[in-house]
Amino acid sequence: MNTGEQKMSSWIKRIEDLVNMLEGSTIGELELTEAGTEIIIRRQPGIVVGSMPAQLHSAGQPGVQLAPGSTAAPAVKEDSSVAIIAPLTGVYYTSPSPSSPPFIAVGDMVQTGQVIALVEAMKVFNEIQAEISGRVIELVATNGEVVQKGDVLIRIQPA
Repeated sequence: MNTGEQKMSSWIKRIEDLVNMLEGSTIGELELTEAGTEIIIRRQPGIVVGSMPAQLHSAGQPGVQLAPGSTAAPAVKEDSSVAIIAPLTGVYYTSPSPSSPPFIAVGDMVQTGQVIALVEAMKVFNEIQAEISGRVIELVATNGEVVQKGDVLIRIQPA
């Protein structure tokens, strides 16, 4: 093993150790910079990653559940929606005030640049704008709840 491979193996081991240490904690994001290398680990507890190729799934793997009597791996549906991501940590709001209607609802068409939500951080309300035009297919975040930087807020199906 050459020196480059040893360094890469060492970094992978450190990253695995960091991920294992974060398991079960409430930390949502960790940024580490060392010797000119930057590592950012973002966690979203409760979120299941569904973008793995189907051949990586098997009935014996933890987290993969099959219906009783089923022997085949579950079908993976390709999702072409675009996630609108929280640019900062703060409180997520679906409307400009409690008495106002929400900016958007599932099924609404949105245009690029349209305000679709707010995130309040340090008493400043930051507008979240649609990055693409399309139809709102899911409101992932909950109104009034804290979201972490990098959390998925809304999913939009491109037009």
